[in-house]
Amino acid sequence: MERKKMEKIISQPGLLLRPNGELAVRGWSPQPLLDSNLEYVNFYKLKFLQSLRLKRWDYYGLTTKTHYFSFTISDIGYLGMVFAYVIDFENKVMHEETLASPFAAGVKIARNSTEGVTEYQNKNVKLRFTTSNDQRKLSIAWQNFHQSKDLNAELELSLPSEHESMNLVIPIETRRFYFNRKINCLPAKGMVEYLGEKYEITSDTALGNLDWGRGVWAYDSFWVWASASGFTKDHQTIGLNMGYGFGDSSAASENAFILNGKIHKIGKLEFHYDSKDFMQPWSMESEDQRLKLTFTPFLDRPAKTDIKILYSEVHQMFGKYTGTLITDEGKTIEIQDLIGFAEEHHARW
Repeated sequence: MERKKMEKIISQPGLLLRPNGELAVRGWSPQPLLDSNLEYVNFYKLKFLQSLRLKRWDYYGLTTKTHYFSFTISDIGYLGMVFAYVIDFENKVMHEETLASPFAAGVKIARNSTEGVTEYQNKNVKLRFTTSNDQRKLSIAWQNFHQSKDLNAELELSLPSEHESMNLVIPIETRRFYFNRKINCLPAKGMVEYLGEKYEITSDTALGNLDWGRGVWAYDSFWVWASASGFTKDHQTIGLNMGYGFGDSSAASENAFILNGKIHKIGKLEFHYDSKDFMQPWSMESEDQRLKLTFTPFLDRPAKTDIKILYSEVHQMFGKYTGTLITDEGKTIEIQDLIGFAEEHHARW
């Protein structure tokens, strides 16, 4: 199935925004092609107010056989939010630490997803994400993270030039937009130290993922996102990326699966879940029947921020995916007990 027949594909390098602040293009691409020229953002007459509504984040995750480790640096305008969390699959427990920096003081965010440094540091916490060529290096040092023990990590994630990712540009109301890159199944190596134990990370059992987001949202926003990075039973790498909510997705959705580094684009799909009991099984099914999945949660990671003008509430469920995927070539891929997550998020920001 040709990609061009499904949704609008961006095929040429260029700028994200025109000088008047409007999107220059909309759609998706399997490689990053656009410069994130956020200096052209233009939706308020008073320029200084615009920076308070601009959101930027780099969210990294690492899936191993036993844990999910996650590290985030974000600038959401009013605040900088820096957080890390660890999910223990066997014991079905988690621990998370978050710090907030008014007006994102001390937060540095790289311009594009292809190169640069994103970092935050204070006397107790240091996170640094460095991107250069086909390598991403994550350096984490968080003192007294859990049970008076530090969280440390030195990781290297590989991204060969031919490895595809989900790059999406969609409008949100007047001159607001969502610009996003999601990368699944990044071969990982290095070390993580958690609760006094050192975990050796190797690419045959551990894969990284990145959610790189830039944009200006409506103040009251809602979305659902689901993702996984892992291996099939015959040890092919398989990634999932699915979502819906805010914005005009008529040009493109973010729905896709990634097999051995190649994107297989999926169009519209439906999520079914119980918003009153997120621990009940979820289902995802595409309109064209190329994706049929059941997601069975085993842990709820709730996160809530409520500071008057800024409100965020998320239930990120960790669990296992089972079902079938059909490739662009018509081959059926069986998914069984693939660990990943699915989340519902409400925000006023």
